[in-house]
Amino acid sequence: MAEPRRDATSRVADLLSSPLVNGVFGFIGVATPLVGWLGDSISLHAVVVVETALVLLLVTGHIWMRRVYITLRRANNRNMDDAKYFDLVRSQLERELISDFGEIADGHLQVYAGEVPRLSVLLFQSLIDSGTEPQRVLAADLTTNPNLLTQRREYLAVNRRLIEAGGTINRLFIAYAADLVREDYARALLQLVNHHRSLGVTCGIAVRDRLRADQAVDFVVVSRAAVLVEEDQGDADYTRGRSSVYFKQVDRWTGRFESIWGHGAGAAPFVLQAYEAVARPMLDAAAWDEAKAAEAVERL
Repeated sequence: MAEPRRDATSRVADLLSSPLVNGVFGFIGVATPLVGWLGDSISLHAVVVVETALVLLLVTGHIWMRRVYITLRRANNRNMDDAKYFDLVRSQLERELISDFGEIADGHLQVYAGEVPRLSVLLFQSLIDSGTEPQRVLAADLTTNPNLLTQRREYLAVNRRLIEAGGTINRLFIAYAADLVREDYARALLQLVNHHRSLGVTCGIAVRDRLRADQAVDFVVVSRAAVLVEEDQGDADYTRGRSSVYFKQVDRWTGRFESIWGHGAGAAPFVLQAYEAVARPMLDAAAWDEAKAAEAVERL
Protein backbone atom coordinates (compact mmCIF):
# COMPACT_ATOMS: atom_id res chain seq x y z
CA MET A 1 0.00 0.00 0.00
CA ALA A 2 1.32 3.43 -0.93
CA GLU A 3 2.35 5.70 1.92
CA PRO A 4 -0.44 8.23 2.65
CA ARG A 5 0.25 11.82 1.60
CA ARG A 6 1.40 13.92 4.49
CA ASP A 7 -0.71 16.98 5.18
CA ALA A 8 0.51 20.48 6.03
CA THR A 9 0.09 19.89 9.78
CA SER A 10 2.43 16.88 9.67
CA ARG A 11 5.04 18.79 7.68
CA VAL A 12 4.96 21.77 10.07
CA ALA A 13 5.18 19.41 13.07
CA ASP A 14 8.17 17.66 11.53
CA LEU A 15 9.85 21.00 10.85
CA LEU A 16 9.31 22.28 14.38
CA SER A 17 10.53 19.00 15.88
CA SER A 18 13.60 18.80 13.64
CA PRO A 19 16.85 18.63 15.66
CA LEU A 20 18.58 20.60 12.89
CA VAL A 21 16.06 23.47 13.01
CA ASN A 22 16.14 23.62 16.80
CA GLY A 23 19.94 23.52 16.68
CA VAL A 24 19.97 26.47 14.27
CA PHE A 25 17.62 28.43 16.54
CA GLY A 26 19.85 27.70 19.53
CA PHE A 27 22.99 28.71 17.66
CA ILE A 28 21.43 32.00 16.52
CA GLY A 29 20.23 32.64 20.06
CA VAL A 30 23.77 32.29 21.43
CA ALA A 31 25.55 33.97 18.53
CA THR A 32 23.39 37.10 18.28
CA PRO A 33 24.19 38.67 21.69
CA LEU A 34 27.81 37.49 21.39
CA VAL A 35 28.26 39.25 18.04
CA GLY A 36 26.51 42.32 19.41
CA TRP A 37 28.80 42.36 22.44
CA LEU A 38 32.00 41.91 20.41
CA GLY A 39 31.20 44.55 17.85
CA ASP A 40 29.25 47.71 17.42
CA SER A 41 27.60 46.66 14.15
CA ILE A 42 24.47 45.34 15.88
CA SER A 43 22.45 47.59 18.14
CA LEU A 44 21.00 46.47 21.46
CA HIS A 45 17.53 47.01 20.03
CA ALA A 46 18.22 44.56 17.20
CA VAL A 47 19.59 41.97 19.66
CA VAL A 48 16.44 42.21 21.80
CA VAL A 49 14.21 41.85 18.72
CA VAL A 50 16.07 38.75 17.49
CA GLU A 51 16.17 37.13 20.93
CA THR A 52 12.44 37.82 21.46
CA ALA A 53 11.59 36.32 18.08
CA LEU A 54 13.63 33.20 18.88
CA VAL A 55 11.94 32.78 22.26
CA LEU A 56 8.52 33.11 20.62
CA LEU A 57 9.49 30.51 17.99
CA LEU A 58 10.70 28.07 20.63
CA VAL A 59 7.59 28.56 22.81
CA THR A 60 5.33 28.16 19.77
CA GLY A 61 7.19 25.02 18.80
CA HIS A 62 6.82 23.62 22.32
CA ILE A 63 3.06 24.32 22.38
CA TRP A 64 2.65 22.83 18.90
CA MET A 65 4.57 19.72 19.89
CA ARG A 66 2.33 19.18 22.92
CA ARG A 67 -0.76 19.41 20.69
CA VAL A 68 0.56 17.13 17.95
CA TYR A 69 2.57 14.55 19.91
CA ILE A 70 1.86 12.42 22.96
CA THR A 71 4.40 12.80 25.76
CA LEU A 72 5.02 9.65 27.81
CA ARG A 73 7.32 9.19 30.79
CA ARG A 74 10.13 6.73 30.03
CA ALA A 75 10.39 3.94 32.59
CA ASN A 76 13.51 3.99 34.77
CA ASN A 77 15.53 0.79 35.23
CA ARG A 78 17.11 1.77 38.56
CA ASN A 79 14.44 0.09 40.69
CA MET A 80 14.23 -3.10 38.60
CA ASP A 81 15.74 -6.38 39.81
CA ASP A 82 17.46 -6.96 36.45
CA ALA A 83 18.05 -3.62 34.72
CA LYS A 84 19.52 -5.10 31.52
CA TYR A 85 16.62 -7.53 31.05
CA PHE A 86 14.08 -4.79 31.81
CA ASP A 87 15.68 -2.46 29.25
CA LEU A 88 15.42 -5.10 26.52
CA VAL A 89 11.71 -5.67 27.23
CA ARG A 90 11.03 -1.94 27.57
CA SER A 91 12.75 -1.09 24.28
CA GLN A 92 10.75 -3.74 22.41
CA LEU A 93 7.46 -2.52 23.87
CA GLU A 94 8.38 1.09 23.07
CA ARG A 95 9.10 0.18 19.43
CA GLU A 96 5.72 -1.55 19.14
CA LEU A 97 3.91 1.38 20.79
CA ILE A 98 5.60 3.94 18.55
CA SER A 99 4.81 1.84 15.49
CA ASP A 100 1.10 1.66 16.47
CA PHE A 101 0.89 5.41 17.07
CA GLY A 102 2.67 6.07 13.79
CA GLU A 103 0.08 3.99 11.95
CA ILE A 104 -2.95 5.69 13.49
CA ALA A 105 -1.38 9.12 12.88
CA ASP A 106 -1.50 8.21 9.18
CA GLY A 107 -5.18 7.17 9.43
CA HIS A 108 -4.66 3.41 9.59
CA LEU A 109 -4.70 0.83 12.36
CA GLN A 110 -4.23 -2.95 12.21
CA VAL A 111 -5.58 -5.30 14.88
CA TYR A 112 -5.41 -9.04 15.45
CA ALA A 113 -7.51 -11.89 16.84
CA GLY A 114 -9.32 -10.91 20.06
CA GLU A 115 -8.71 -7.19 19.48
CA VAL A 116 -11.02 -7.23 16.42
CA PRO A 117 -14.41 -7.55 18.20
CA ARG A 118 -13.30 -5.06 20.86
CA LEU A 119 -12.38 -2.52 18.20
CA SER A 120 -15.68 -3.14 16.36
CA VAL A 121 -17.56 -2.24 19.54
CA LEU A 122 -15.37 0.86 20.00
CA LEU A 123 -16.14 2.11 16.48
CA PHE A 124 -19.89 1.73 17.01
CA GLN A 125 -19.84 3.29 20.47
CA SER A 126 -17.74 6.20 19.22
CA LEU A 127 -20.31 6.84 16.50
CA ILE A 128 -23.02 7.02 19.17
CA ASP A 129 -21.01 9.25 21.50
CA SER A 130 -19.62 11.61 18.86
CA GLY A 131 -22.92 12.54 17.24
CA THR A 132 -21.25 12.14 13.82
CA GLU A 133 -23.69 12.27 10.90
CA PRO A 134 -25.01 10.22 9.34
CA GLN A 135 -25.54 7.82 12.24
CA ARG A 136 -25.33 4.93 9.81
CA VAL A 137 -23.45 1.66 9.50
CA LEU A 138 -23.11 -0.37 6.30
CA ALA A 139 -21.87 -3.90 7.02
CA ALA A 140 -20.95 -6.62 4.53
CA ASP A 141 -20.41 -10.03 6.16
CA LEU A 142 -18.83 -13.01 4.43
CA THR A 143 -21.18 -15.45 6.10
CA THR A 144 -19.45 -18.82 5.88
CA ASN A 145 -20.69 -19.77 9.35
CA PRO A 146 -23.79 -17.87 10.56
CA ASN A 147 -23.31 -19.17 14.10
CA LEU A 148 -20.12 -17.10 14.51
CA LEU A 149 -22.08 -13.85 14.29
CA THR A 150 -24.62 -14.93 16.93
CA GLN A 151 -21.84 -15.34 19.53
CA ARG A 152 -20.63 -11.73 19.44
CA ARG A 153 -22.80 -10.48 22.30
CA GLU A 154 -21.08 -7.15 22.95
CA TYR A 155 -21.13 -6.37 19.24
CA LEU A 156 -24.83 -7.17 18.95
CA ALA A 157 -25.54 -5.11 22.07
CA VAL A 158 -23.81 -2.02 20.62
CA ASN A 159 -25.77 -2.55 17.38
CA ARG A 160 -28.94 -2.27 19.44
CA ARG A 161 -27.70 0.84 21.23
CA LEU A 162 -26.91 2.56 17.96
CA ILE A 163 -30.39 1.89 16.59
CA GLU A 164 -32.03 2.96 19.85
CA ALA A 165 -30.04 6.21 19.59
CA GLY A 166 -31.64 6.88 16.19
CA GLY A 167 -29.02 5.28 13.96
CA THR A 168 -29.48 2.80 11.12
CA ILE A 169 -27.65 -0.38 10.15
CA ASN A 170 -27.78 -2.14 6.78
CA ARG A 171 -26.25 -5.61 7.01
CA LEU A 172 -25.49 -7.66 3.91
CA PHE A 173 -24.92 -11.40 4.35
CA ILE A 174 -22.72 -12.70 1.53
CA ALA A 175 -23.19 -16.45 1.07
CA TYR A 176 -22.07 -19.09 -1.41
CA ALA A 177 -24.82 -20.60 -3.56
CA ALA A 178 -23.77 -24.09 -2.41
CA ASP A 179 -24.31 -23.05 1.24
CA LEU A 180 -27.73 -21.49 0.58
CA VAL A 181 -29.11 -24.82 -0.67
CA ARG A 182 -28.09 -26.66 2.52
CA GLU A 183 -30.79 -27.09 5.16
CA ASP A 184 -28.47 -26.59 8.17
CA TYR A 185 -26.98 -23.43 6.70
CA ALA A 186 -30.37 -22.00 5.70
CA ARG A 187 -31.76 -22.60 9.19
CA ALA A 188 -28.79 -20.93 10.91
CA LEU A 189 -28.78 -18.01 8.45
CA LEU A 190 -32.48 -17.26 8.83
CA GLN A 191 -32.23 -17.49 12.61
CA LEU A 192 -29.43 -14.94 12.39
CA VAL A 193 -31.57 -12.73 10.16
CA ASN A 194 -34.43 -12.96 12.69
CA HIS A 195 -32.12 -11.86 15.49
CA HIS A 196 -30.72 -8.89 13.58
CA ARG A 197 -34.19 -7.79 12.52
CA SER A 198 -35.27 -7.90 16.16
CA LEU A 199 -32.52 -5.35 16.84
CA GLY A 200 -33.83 -3.11 14.06
CA VAL A 201 -31.18 -3.99 11.47
CA THR A 202 -32.15 -3.95 7.77
CA CYS A 203 -30.91 -7.25 6.32
CA GLY A 204 -30.13 -8.40 2.81
CA ILE A 205 -28.21 -11.19 1.08
CA ALA A 206 -25.95 -11.50 -1.94
CA VAL A 207 -24.69 -14.64 -3.64
CA ARG A 208 -20.92 -14.65 -3.34
CA ASP A 209 -20.40 -16.64 -6.54
CA ARG A 210 -21.80 -13.71 -8.54
CA LEU A 211 -19.67 -10.98 -6.98
CA ARG A 212 -16.37 -9.64 -8.22
CA ALA A 213 -13.30 -10.36 -6.12
CA ASP A 214 -13.20 -6.75 -4.86
CA GLN A 215 -16.84 -7.02 -3.74
CA ALA A 216 -16.48 -10.29 -1.82
CA VAL A 217 -14.85 -8.56 1.15
CA ASP A 218 -15.87 -8.47 4.79
CA PHE A 219 -16.08 -4.80 5.84
CA VAL A 220 -18.04 -2.34 7.98
CA VAL A 221 -18.45 1.32 7.02
CA VAL A 222 -19.07 3.57 10.03
CA SER A 223 -20.79 6.77 8.85
CA ARG A 224 -18.32 8.66 6.63
CA ALA A 225 -15.65 8.39 9.31
CA ALA A 226 -14.09 4.92 9.26
CA VAL A 227 -14.12 1.49 7.65
CA LEU A 228 -13.15 -1.79 9.30
CA VAL A 229 -11.89 -4.33 6.76
CA GLU A 230 -11.51 -7.95 7.81
CA GLU A 231 -8.48 -9.31 5.98
CA ASP A 232 -8.29 -12.70 7.68
CA GLN A 233 -11.58 -13.99 9.06
CA GLY A 234 -11.54 -14.88 12.74
CA ASP A 235 -12.85 -18.01 14.39
CA ALA A 236 -15.29 -18.59 17.24
CA ASP A 237 -12.57 -18.33 19.91
CA TYR A 238 -10.85 -15.30 18.33
CA THR A 239 -7.53 -17.16 18.29
CA ARG A 240 -6.88 -15.87 14.79
CA GLY A 241 -8.03 -13.12 12.48
CA ARG A 242 -6.66 -9.81 11.24
CA SER A 243 -8.44 -6.57 10.40
CA SER A 244 -7.54 -3.01 9.44
CA VAL A 245 -9.30 0.26 10.18
CA TYR A 246 -8.99 3.13 7.71
CA PHE A 247 -10.00 6.69 8.55
CA LYS A 248 -9.35 8.03 5.04
CA GLN A 249 -11.06 7.44 1.66
CA VAL A 250 -14.10 5.94 3.37
CA ASP A 251 -16.42 7.00 0.54
CA ARG A 252 -15.01 4.41 -1.86
CA TRP A 253 -16.04 1.66 0.58
CA THR A 254 -19.50 3.20 0.82
CA GLY A 255 -19.70 3.05 -2.98
CA ARG A 256 -18.55 -0.57 -2.94
CA PHE A 257 -21.26 -1.51 -0.44
CA GLU A 258 -23.97 0.29 -2.40
CA SER A 259 -22.91 -1.47 -5.61
CA ILE A 260 -23.54 -4.84 -3.92
CA TRP A 261 -26.65 -3.77 -1.99
CA GLY A 262 -28.34 -2.60 -5.18
CA HIS A 263 -31.49 -0.58 -5.75
CA GLY A 264 -35.17 -1.11 -6.47
CA ALA A 265 -36.58 -4.61 -6.90
CA GLY A 266 -33.10 -6.09 -7.19
CA ALA A 267 -31.88 -4.68 -3.86
CA ALA A 268 -30.41 -7.09 -1.32
CA PRO A 269 -33.42 -6.98 1.10
CA PHE A 270 -35.74 -8.09 -1.72
CA VAL A 271 -33.30 -10.84 -2.71
CA LEU A 272 -33.42 -12.04 0.89
CA GLN A 273 -37.23 -11.98 0.86
CA ALA A 274 -37.29 -14.06 -2.32
CA TYR A 275 -35.00 -16.64 -0.69
CA GLU A 276 -37.07 -16.66 2.51
CA ALA A 277 -40.30 -17.20 0.55
CA VAL A 278 -38.94 -20.59 -0.54
CA ALA A 279 -36.71 -21.57 2.38
CA ARG A 280 -38.89 -20.74 5.39
CA PRO A 281 -41.93 -22.89 4.44
CA MET A 282 -39.66 -25.89 3.85
CA LEU A 283 -37.87 -25.36 7.15
CA ASP A 284 -41.14 -24.89 9.06
CA ALA A 285 -42.57 -28.09 7.56
CA ALA A 286 -39.32 -30.03 8.09
CA ALA A 287 -39.47 -30.89 4.38
CA TRP A 288 -36.27 -29.47 2.97
CA ASP A 289 -35.81 -30.03 -0.75
CA GLU A 290 -32.31 -29.20 -1.98
CA ALA A 291 -33.36 -29.27 -5.64
CA LYS A 292 -36.11 -26.75 -4.95
CA ALA A 293 -33.75 -24.61 -2.87
CA ALA A 294 -31.12 -24.72 -5.64
CA GLU A 295 -33.72 -23.62 -8.16
CA ALA A 296 -34.68 -20.68 -5.91
CA VAL A 297 -31.05 -19.66 -5.41
CA GLU A 298 -30.49 -19.76 -9.18
CA ARG A 299 -33.30 -17.20 -9.61
CA LEU A 300 -31.94 -14.78 -7.01
